[in-house]
Amino acid sequence: MSENIKENKMGVMPVTKLLLNMSLPIMLSMLVMACYNIVDSIFVAQINENALTAISLAFPVQTLMIAVSIGTAIGVNALLAMKLGQKDSDTVNKIAINGLFLSVCSFIAFFILGFLFTKPYLKTQTGDEQIIQFGSEYLKIITMASFALFVSTMSDRLLQATGRTFYTMITQLVGAITNIILDPLMIFGIGPFPKMGMAGAAWATVIGQILSALVSIYFNLKKNPDIHFKLKGFKPDSLIIGQIYKIGIPSILLQSINSVTTYGMNLILGTFSATAIAVYGVYFKLNSFVFMPVFGLTTGMVPIVSYNYGAGNAERIKKTVKSTILIAVSIMIFGIIIFELFPAELLMLFKASEHMLGIGCTAMRIIAPSFIGAAIAITLGSAFQALGKSFLSMTVSFVRQLVVLLPVAYFLSRSGKLENVWFCFLVAEIFAISLSSFFMQRIKKTMLDKL
Repeated sequence: MSENIKENKMGVMPVTKLLLNMSLPIMLSMLVMACYNIVDSIFVAQINENALTAISLAFPVQTLMIAVSIGTAIGVNALLAMKLGQKDSDTVNKIAINGLFLSVCSFIAFFILGFLFTKPYLKTQTGDEQIIQFGSEYLKIITMASFALFVSTMSDRLLQATGRTFYTMITQLVGAITNIILDPLMIFGIGPFPKMGMAGAAWATVIGQILSALVSIYFNLKKNPDIHFKLKGFKPDSLIIGQIYKIGIPSILLQSINSVTTYGMNLILGTFSATAIAVYGVYFKLNSFVFMPVFGLTTGMVPIVSYNYGAGNAERIKKTVKSTILIAVSIMIFGIIIFELFPAELLMLFKASEHMLGIGCTAMRIIAPSFIGAAIAITLGSAFQALGKSFLSMTVSFVRQLVVLLPVAYFLSRSGKLENVWFCFLVAEIFAISLSSFFMQRIKKTMLDKL
């Protein structure tokens, strides 16, 4: 049993200090990722508006890939953190190696999907041949070269679960900065690179993921003594895989709902114009600037809550969740101010036409107030996952997006006024925060108060 497991900081450091210690490196790396997402679309927008729309149509597939990679990794993260809290080092090692095995399996599945179904998928959303061509070029590369995405995500979560979030900041910075540098070079053919257009944007992303994965694997092997990888004689452990997916599948489904929602919103907005779809895609790129740090914050929270649940410390769990909500809401308030005051300036980063500005400014000002509800719901949802109750997170997300947001968006679209559609976000967050708060009270009574 290692000394690191005996004296893990997640059980002894003051809660707010611990939360910031765990989260700030992840938040910084997430912020860089958000900047990359914005810069990536800015460069693509220089091709033309159809290229920007193609990225928006590809987004649901990328969201699905991220859902599978992060959802599986969350299952590994939460289970591994609990075993660390219980001082079970042998099981910690088995969980880690089975997690990497599942990453390889996920890649194989998306390679097949990308090879067979890219164009048929795009044709369900648009009949514009240029948009389909742009989207196909981009998606095939992203899906069929996704090995590094799955491996880097899993490797980073192993570092996070053992409290080494500084290293995850480095790995994600390496990937994001590589993407930012390569994007203009490969899209426009600068220096030794040929002009590759949409394919260049995809390859810049993939190369960044490869470098990120390599750095993350190195840190796990050299800087993470809590985990010892033993590949010799490895066989998949069905019991451990079952435990991982018991937590992970609800999380995968939860995040996959985002993919379904985006696809559905694209169909609804497409009845108005391709520009409306482009605006929706740009909105998601821009809101990542405030949402990604919140996701980083809650990512740092998860192993703290899981560890202290394994250690039987309910008071530290409650304090951690409260501190996370306070910081998350503060971040979102800053985002609301930016979206309300400077929507046109933000949209002009994407070479917005007058038509796009008219749609986009209205959309962002209507949607922005919903950020506060999102901060609370995201935090509570992450707490559910950390406590092994991912089903509750999935239920909230299902209700928010499939029962409320999409039906309300469709109903409002029947008015014939595009600006009415954006109010669906406000309605959805009201339901999400109400249901999340109800579930949290139940968990407090049935789980935390009994520790």
